[in-house]
Amino acid sequence: MKSQALVLIAIISSSTMLFGQSNKKEAVTVQVNESEKKVDIVVGGELFTTYMYPDNIMKPVLWPVMSPEGNMLTRSYPLINKEGDRTDHPHHVGVWLNYGDVNGLDFWNNSEAISPERKGGYGTIYHQSVEKAKGGKGKAVLETKSLWKSPDNTTLLEEETEFAFQAIEGMRIIDRTTSLTAAVDEVKFTDNKEGMFAIRVSRELELPTDKPTELMDSHGVKTRVEKMDNTLVKGNYRSSEGIEGGAVWSTRGRWMKLSSEINGEEVSLVIIDHPSNVGYPTYWHARDYGLFAANTLGQKVFSEGKNELNFSLNNGETATFKYRLVVASEDLSDEQINALADAYAKK
Repeated sequence: MKSQALVLIAIISSSTMLFGQSNKKEAVTVQVNESEKKVDIVVGGELFTTYMYPDNIMKPVLWPVMSPEGNMLTRSYPLINKEGDRTDHPHHVGVWLNYGDVNGLDFWNNSEAISPERKGGYGTIYHQSVEKAKGGKGKAVLETKSLWKSPDNTTLLEEETEFAFQAIEGMRIIDRTTSLTAAVDEVKFTDNKEGMFAIRVSRELELPTDKPTELMDSHGVKTRVEKMDNTLVKGNYRSSEGIEGGAVWSTRGRWMKLSSEINGEEVSLVIIDHPSNVGYPTYWHARDYGLFAANTLGQKVFSEGKNELNFSLNNGETATFKYRLVVASEDLSDEQINALADAYAKK
């Protein structure tokens, strides 16, 4: 088993075989469109994901995220209307990184749905620039700068982020490295449930549930549904500790997999925590309704008060956070994911 894992780790950077599949490296292009406030990441001529920063989302996000076979893995709402989409939590858009309590401001829950009289309690992340956009064979890099600001336009944090994309036949990998530098005397990340690296997934990746909710209908209208139709809903979580289903919420582990099936394609979404992150191994803010998040800074709620982490940065100090998101057209095994996690830990 140990020798197999070592082979798999070497495979990530070699050109032999990957998990039994041909390691065919497709061209990855990075297409910057400043007028539309987006950067498209295209693999083999097909959209994989878009880094976007429109004025109405309150932070830069990756949306959509497409599977290797072209199925959309992120929820459509609130950017486009799709019949059957849940209409809760309008701040859950694509893939993002922020936090629920930064110097008393809520960056996590900010959205267009917040009324003007309540906006004083929320922070916004503003994209500033694309520093690097370079494609290549089987890989690409996007580097950006952003500012975390208070409602009075004070910059609390200066953000530098690198997205390193890998494309292998049947698999896509996004490695996000974000460095946050304090721009005021002190920036406090007070222990909070809402964080930190997250994706909101499509209906098919949710866990089956009978709980009533509001769904989008074919006309884009919110409709109350008392009993959910779970015909196409086949999602299941599995953690690095072997915990499955809804029981993964509030547990700790170095990785978490969400697997399902969409239009006949088996899919795995895996978030891998990096050992250098503050609070490693992360707690999982992973919900049955499709919020899938690694919260390395929030501990109190998840541990029922046993642990608490109130992280802070003084002016000029920097903290770096690293997360790997794996998108695969198969139900990845623990051994496969451990190999991916071991390889990432060395970066």
